[in-house]
Amino acid sequence: MPPLRFLSFILAALGALATIPVQATEPLQCGIVLLHGKWGDPKLLNGVARQLSGVCEVLQPEMAWSRRRMYDKPYAAALQEITPLLAQLRAKGYARVLLGGQSLGANAALAYAAQVGGVQGVLAMSPGHIPERWYRAADKTRPAVDKARALVEAGQGEQTLEITDINSGRTQALSLRADVLLSYFDPQGWGNMPRSVDLLAHADKPVPLLWVIGAQDPLYEGPNGYDFYKAPMHPSSRYVVVDAGHMNAPDVAAAAVLDWVKALP
Repeated sequence: MPPLRFLSFILAALGALATIPVQATEPLQCGIVLLHGKWGDPKLLNGVARQLSGVCEVLQPEMAWSRRRMYDKPYAAALQEITPLLAQLRAKGYARVLLGGQSLGANAALAYAAQVGGVQGVLAMSPGHIPERWYRAADKTRPAVDKARALVEAGQGEQTLEITDINSGRTQALSLRADVLLSYFDPQGWGNMPRSVDLLAHADKPVPLLWVIGAQDPLYEGPNGYDFYKAPMHPSSRYVVVDAGHMNAPDVAAAAVLDWVKALP
C-alpha cells in the first residue's frame, strides 16, 4: 500500500475508534458507615462492604469495642466517633448517608440514630448486646452494674471494676472503669435496643430500617422480630431472616443488603 494511502487508512481507523462510546462508571449513590461487632475489627464486615462498594462509598472504622481497644471510652463518647465520618460523606454530596453494623455495631447504629440522629437509613445486622436481659439474670452482670452505678453516683467513676462480658455464648473477664462499664451495661442505657427502637418509633420522621438476622441466631425470636416492629414503619423498612448464625448472617445476607440499598428512594 502506498505510504499516503496507508497513513489515510490509519487515521480513518483511529477516527472510527474515537466514535466508540466509552462505558461511563456509574456514580455512587450513597455513603455508609459500617460498624463491626464486639471483640472484632472492621474486616469482619468486608463481605458486605464489597457488595455495597459498587453503589456506596463505605467507611469501616475501628470502634471502641474492638479486640484491640476493648471499651476504651464510654458508649456515648464512642458513638461520637461516627459523627465526623458521616459529615465526611455528606460533604461529598451523596443523596443518602446510611449507618449500619453487626452485633454490637448494629446496637450502636440504632443507638446513634435514636440518640444523635441525622442518618437516612439504618442497617441492623445480627443485632446484639442485650444489657437489659443480662441484668435481669442476676448472676450475669447485675452485681458489677450496681457497683458501677454507685461509684459513678459517688463521683468515683474512674475506679476499675471487673465484669464478665458475653458474646454469642462466649464470655470474657474485663477490667473497666466504672463509668465505662455502666455506659455499656446499664439496662436502661444507650445499649438497650428496645429503648433505642422505642425512641425511633416516637421520632418526628422515620428512617428506613433493614433488620437482618440469622435463623440460628440466639436472638432470633420468630417472624415478628426482636423489637423490629416497634420501629416506625417506613415504606422501605424490611425484616430479613437468612439461614445463618449470629456471625455469618451479614455475609449470607450481603446480596439482600445490596438490593435494599439500591431500592431506597
